[in-house]
Amino acid sequence: MKLIYIANTTLPTKRAHGLQIMKMCAAFTEAGLETKLVVPRRFPPKELKGKDPFEYYRVEKKFRIKKIFCLDLIVLDKLLGSVAFFIQSFSFSFFLVLHLLFQKNALLYSRDRIGLFFASLFFKNTVFEIHKINRRFFWGPVKRAKKIVVISRGLKEELVKGGVPENKILVAGDGVEARDFVVAENAQACRQKLNLPPEEKLVVYTGHLYDWKGVETLALASRFLPEGVKVVLVGGLPGDLARFEKLIKKENLSKVLLLGHKDHGQIPFFLKAADCLVLTGTRKSRVSEKFTSPMKMFEYLAAQKPIVASDLPSFREVLNEQNAVLVEPDDPRALAEGVKNVLTDQKLSEKISAQAMEDVQRYSWSDRAKIIREFISERE
Repeated sequence: MKLIYIANTTLPTKRAHGLQIMKMCAAFTEAGLETKLVVPRRFPPKELKGKDPFEYYRVEKKFRIKKIFCLDLIVLDKLLGSVAFFIQSFSFSFFLVLHLLFQKNALLYSRDRIGLFFASLFFKNTVFEIHKINRRFFWGPVKRAKKIVVISRGLKEELVKGGVPENKILVAGDGVEARDFVVAENAQACRQKLNLPPEEKLVVYTGHLYDWKGVETLALASRFLPEGVKVVLVGGLPGDLARFEKLIKKENLSKVLLLGHKDHGQIPFFLKAADCLVLTGTRKSRVSEKFTSPMKMFEYLAAQKPIVASDLPSFREVLNEQNAVLVEPDDPRALAEGVKNVLTDQKLSEKISAQAMEDVQRYSWSDRAKIIREFISERE
């Protein structure tokens, strides 16, 4: 079976979806699908210009990447606003459809609602992978899709409420390549490599700093942590970093280290350097509470470090009291108490870390691709 994965993104990208897309294309290929990834020809971020996506994401070149022309005005988004995004998306969709006219008997797979909206008008054999509910250009590809893959049970429940047949939907959370997080160096060597404090306890968060991620709770929790403990925030786009810099200054959060975006190849070293890993969410956002399946959650499981996480239904699909310490969301004091528990209770830390490593074996990209292939091959 031929599979064309449609992704309206630059590769590599600072956003987490780039890793997920590349890993899934490799996994689909391993699962026996002849896979081609179709992306727009766009201007990459300056710091990622010229980097090979296969090398950047540590993925073998088992599938092709096809770049298609589009009018890339995203670089003018400060001037044009959302118009720049829609011009780029519509132009990519137009040339995508032209490209697909010459592809025979291929299954179209995408998490891009706009590209799939237009492609599904002309091609019936489509699979929509959904990571969140959108208003525009969303229900069209949902209704026309042959099958739907969602990353959480909360998303499936929402779609069923919207009238989508339950047997048309597969729940398949995100995954991880556990071997990518096997680091030969010890924690001290990793700290030296990353220029991190050598003696202090490090509480590490990796990923974006969007409002719905709830990371402000971790920053504020630092006020209730003892001396000798640092909160290390790795990741974030410029706008979010500026917002956190203001928060740190306003609240005098001297225990917070804000490091910004790092190449994904460095993330295993940050996790190995940590004494505790934190996964935050918020009840203030439906995406955070019910819809998300963050890749960092699986990466944390593979890192063999104790995890402290917000107690939310979305996280509960993978985490529990056996593999993590779960705390009240949006409560800095509760989060600080959870962190202190794993920093001071060695037996607890070792127990949940060992269980996490055992549990993560069920969440490989390879297994996810096999499950999806079986699902999309079933007759309706």
